[in-house]
Amino acid sequence: MRSLELSILDILTEDARTPVSQMSVMLGVSQTEIAETIARLEKQRIIIKYPALIHWEKVETEQVEALIEVRITPMRDRGFDAVAEQIYRFDEVSSVFLMSGGYDLCVIIEGRTMKEVAFFVAQKLAPIEFVTSTATHFVLRKYKDKGIIYGAPEIDERGNLD
Repeated sequence: MRSLELSILDILTEDARTPVSQMSVMLGVSQTEIAETIARLEKQRIIIKYPALIHWEKVETEQVEALIEVRITPMRDRGFDAVAEQIYRFDEVSSVFLMSGGYDLCVIIEGRTMKEVAFFVAQKLAPIEFVTSTATHFVLRKYKDKGIIYGAPEIDERGNLD
């Protein structure tokens, strides 16, 4: 991967709303080259989506996130992939990761209440063939997520002009 592509990916990871004109100045290349590179990365599905990071504790809505440790027996000829695919197809599931260590899959789900999450685990996840055990951990508070510190004071990076 070219240095320009990596630089663009770094900028978009930090702030996906960075304008092409600003990236052009930051990287010293034309806006056309930036736009064409982004379009190519999107077409190759290197850039898949531009999500917003929401501080849900500040929104007056019920929102529960849980991390579920899942142990499974790998399927013959398909390993962990077939079970992971079955799990990630549920709407409640936001992420599924194959893990090393004490469990096989890390499943992150979102729901409106802890009870809703518990029902998902009991009625949809645990009964899946090849799932041997689950352990659910509810996120009680986020301090830092995707590099962003929640509740940290705003820092004016322009410096003091006094």
